[in-house]
Amino acid sequence: MGSRDDKTAQTEQRDDFFGQDTATRDAYGAALLALGRRNEKVVVLDADLSGSTKTANFKKVFPERFFNMGIAEQDLVGTAGGLSLTDKIPFASTFAIFETGRAWDQIRQTISYSNLNVKLVATHGGITVGEDGASHQALEDIALMRVIPNMTVIVPADGYETKQVIDRIADFVGPVYVKLGRAKVPAVMPENYRFEIGKAYVFSKGKDANIVANGIMVSAALEAKKMLAESGIDAGVISMPTVKPLDTDALLDAAKSCQVVVTAEEHSVIGGLGGAVAEYLAEYCPIKIVRIGTKDTFGCSGSPKELLKMFGLTADSIAAAVKEALGK
Repeated sequence: MGSRDDKTAQTEQRDDFFGQDTATRDAYGAALLALGRRNEKVVVLDADLSGSTKTANFKKVFPERFFNMGIAEQDLVGTAGGLSLTDKIPFASTFAIFETGRAWDQIRQTISYSNLNVKLVATHGGITVGEDGASHQALEDIALMRVIPNMTVIVPADGYETKQVIDRIADFVGPVYVKLGRAKVPAVMPENYRFEIGKAYVFSKGKDANIVANGIMVSAALEAKKMLAESGIDAGVISMPTVKPLDTDALLDAAKSCQVVVTAEEHSVIGGLGGAVAEYLAEYCPIKIVRIGTKDTFGCSGSPKELLKMFGLTADSIAAAVKEALGK
């Protein structure tokens, strides 16, 4: 059986690697290797994609703790569940579209129903998968994972946050889904930032609008804030890496301080971050909400930059949405 890897991963990374612009999947590979050196309970499973998911870093150093399950995502998840019952901490990785789609039944019935300590870390999420096209672009994965009881759902913004996410979920007991990307993303989180499950990071709070974003859209939100300031609009930016459980305190505080809340995510507007924010605020703080994301559609083939523009996932799109919502 041939490998589906797109290239060979490097084993070592520089100390300052996590502070640079990088793909979150690359940060995962480096963080997972470092975690494996610190914690012998960590084991890694992959579905014949270790070069692409960057779990090959771990495989090269700890081959006895690495399991290639082949193109069999249901077995990947089920085996990870079994390993968790032997006091191991399994990290199971493949592309987001395969992990959440092909193995949803196993994730629900085996992992979450039994509240097993399995870390599902999926790469190649969103339309920035690029030329691989709609069949490989997971735009529904957050919705699929968020609806399952006991599941924690996280979407890091950059490499630095990804490293911290991997470290924290290794200590957290319970099922976790982490969505990572293929394309390089800007480094946006400050050096003193410390990730906590269920906590947002408030870059700034605006009196006109607040933009709640995660993943690659955090950098776009920060750029949109600058563009809006040039038009005299005070917009805040809140990074919401944990989609479940949502930081409702930070969200409520932001909503009470402004006229409109805008969500931005590399995911469908149905069931993802935008859905979670809208559901909560509709009940506890009704306010005008605009959701930036894909609009009930599949992706298509193209470069990441082309696709982000095509689907309106840019700083320009966010700024335009804020202005329209404010009547400006």
